[in-house]
Amino acid sequence: MMTTKTVDVLLYGLGAIGSFYAFILSRSPNVRLTVVARSNHDAVKANGLVIKSQNHGEHTIRPYKVVIAPAEAEQSFDYIVCCHKAIQQDLTPKQLAPVVDASKTTIVIIQNGVGNEDPFREAFPACTILSCVTWVGARQTSPGIVEHTKSEDMQMGLFPNTSLDPQLEKQRLDEFAGLLTHGKTVFQVVPNIQVERWEKVVWNAAWNSLTTLTLLDTKSWLGSSPDAMPLTRRLMTEVIDVARRLGVPIEYSLIDTLIGRIMAMPGIGSSMQTDYQSGKPMEVDIILGTPVKKARKLGMDIPTVETLYVILTAVNLRLSRSNL
Repeated sequence: MMTTKTVDVLLYGLGAIGSFYAFILSRSPNVRLTVVARSNHDAVKANGLVIKSQNHGEHTIRPYKVVIAPAEAEQSFDYIVCCHKAIQQDLTPKQLAPVVDASKTTIVIIQNGVGNEDPFREAFPACTILSCVTWVGARQTSPGIVEHTKSEDMQMGLFPNTSLDPQLEKQRLDEFAGLLTHGKTVFQVVPNIQVERWEKVVWNAAWNSLTTLTLLDTKSWLGSSPDAMPLTRRLMTEVIDVARRLGVPIEYSLIDTLIGRIMAMPGIGSSMQTDYQSGKPMEVDIILGTPVKKARKLGMDIPTVETLYVILTAVNLRLSRSNL
């Protein structure tokens, strides 16, 4: 459903993925786009945002406003699209509070991890939340310049809110889906987005953590010893164990699917490995920490995931200290 009214959209987190979706949303003429940019703020404000896409061509986007913090926008929004790294997720709602209008604002979460929605639901109980899992290959080669490969897919669904009219929630979901359709990107609306969230966490918990701790690509890791493949499978099994106990219907056959996918491609690194090599905080809590915390509450033992979580938490501490 495409609307004709002006739709005010705030995009929070203008890294590579955020920049890609800023471009997609900007293709709708009725979208008035404000972006929150930090390290690339000056470049985007001066020159616009440049996207070089193998699927969509080269474009320069000039947002309605480019701000450093949400409050600087001095208005509320119909959609707040969160594409920032899921680090210290509990602090984000406070940043967004000045631009949220509970009667109209929909929060859209485009991030890795599980449990991402909880801090937003707690802070904004009257808001619709759309949860998204994206598979987009993009990188910011210099401030305000993003290169996008052919990799482009997203699954999206409601994070149900029992205090809101289901019809109103569906209208907001349909309207945002219409914006994505107008932007000519690939996506699907799914009935239970937690399935896709946990499936991606099975992927990320394995490849992000193992490529980061070894500084090897996926193929090199799996070929490093006869024990590498069994450990990887054990790690994935533990994450699926937690998801199933939480009522998320994931099958163990997913492990063979994900292993098959990684074996069919050249060895790759991961976003966590890239963050580590750049000295940036890593998304440890949202990828590994949530499964560990959920398992503890359920009285489950997931020793492989827990060991990686504890070690990577310590690595994150070292990164944060080196950045002081």
